[in-house]
Amino acid sequence: MSRIVHLALKVDDLERTTQFYTEVFGFAEMNTDKVRDHTSHHLSDGTIDLALIQYDAGTASAESRAAGEGPCIHHFAVEVPDLRTAEKRIRALGCEIISDPGIVPVKFRAPGGTVCELVPEGRYKKPKLQAKKTAPARKKVGKKKKK
Repeated sequence: MSRIVHLALKVDDLERTTQFYTEVFGFAEMNTDKVRDHTSHHLSDGTIDLALIQYDAGTASAESRAAGEGPCIHHFAVEVPDLRTAEKRIRALGCEIISDPGIVPVKFRAPGGTVCELVPEGRYKKPKLQAKKTAPARKKVGKKKKK
């Protein structure tokens, strides 16, 4: 079964948004990438790769506008065992490919208009998170038993 492994949020302040998710939720910073016309900070909750993406000023690429203007959920990624087979399936179902030919991941517009991308297995790594300290067990409060 394929699985969702990535969610990308288009943001207007990359540093502030990164600070929010790391400080409030404790998400681990994984890496920062500069790709084509945007910079993305990749964070993880231990399961999902959360990319915070900010497009360069003045960018008007199809990808930057794919999910609309301004901050929004930009796309999500589904990990598949075979990119070519999955791409053939989505084309056969009439989905519009919106990434450039030969580019991985393969971004497309799914039925309903949502932007999705196909990624190969293992593209997004899970962080090596330190085990959280657990609170000591709490004593039960209640009536004492009679002897």
